[in-house]
Amino acid sequence: MGLRKLGDDFYIYPGSPSTGFKVLEDGLVLIDPAHGKGRHKDLLREARKLEKPLLAQVATHGHADHIAVSRKIDVPLYTHRFEFSIAESPLAREVLTFGSRAPEGFLAYSIPDEVRVHGIFEWGDRLFGLEVVGLPGHSPGMSGFLSDGVIYAGDSFFGERLLETVGLPYLLDVGAFLDSLKVLEELALSGVTLVPSHGPVVSGEEALSLISANGERVTVSISLSKELLRKPLSVDELALALMKALSVEPSPKKLALNLVPVRAIIAHLYNLGEIKAVVENGLKWVARRD
Repeated sequence: MGLRKLGDDFYIYPGSPSTGFKVLEDGLVLIDPAHGKGRHKDLLREARKLEKPLLAQVATHGHADHIAVSRKIDVPLYTHRFEFSIAESPLAREVLTFGSRAPEGFLAYSIPDEVRVHGIFEWGDRLFGLEVVGLPGHSPGMSGFLSDGVIYAGDSFFGERLLETVGLPYLLDVGAFLDSLKVLEELALSGVTLVPSHGPVVSGEEALSLISANGERVTVSISLSKELLRKPLSVDELALALMKALSVEPSPKKLALNLVPVRAIIAHLYNLGEIKAVVENGLKWVARRD
């Protein structure tokens, strides 16, 4: 396994998530160093092959699976300002997924140590030869990095295998996620190659198809939720019913992940005035009939 060249000055190292390598005249910049016991050694080995020093690391967002090994790579890490505390605080990362401190070992990707962020950026900035593109929805400061016809798009969309395995795209904000898919669609139509963190590198019709699959999974889940909420359901009950409807075998960790986008769907429908909250042996949600 080694680097895959996507442009004159851009490579990816495979994984889930993959890691981007931006080649500059005076060195290299890593995008999403990722996680794994020997991951940092792999990345340092590939950097040596390119015969340039590492200058910096940039993260699409602060989830643990994207930044865990940054602690073992001795160059500064940069994130969007909305992702700063998520990246730095183990508790903030757990709260984002679990709602509080999570049971030890329960979350699929959790690191107990702090991750030091050395600088922040804004959408629209140009950083180490990369144009920072705002792609929120999956996380508050989700960012893509555009480099000469290639965008490393992080978790702004997902490969079909992950969608089939988990069920729902992990997202915090339905509207923002769908808007970011429109940004990706425009980039794909302009000939840009798209690199999701978890999924295949895509361009042209293949990219448009995968973007459409992500959007359809969200819109189908919203429609299913409206049908299912004809009777009062808790968040857990709705998540389980959606997983069943999407032919996803539930497990504790999959359900925990899906509770997050299901809450986002509930907020979306509530804000549209289509559902309301009730108390029936707990907090439940039900379609409005008025």
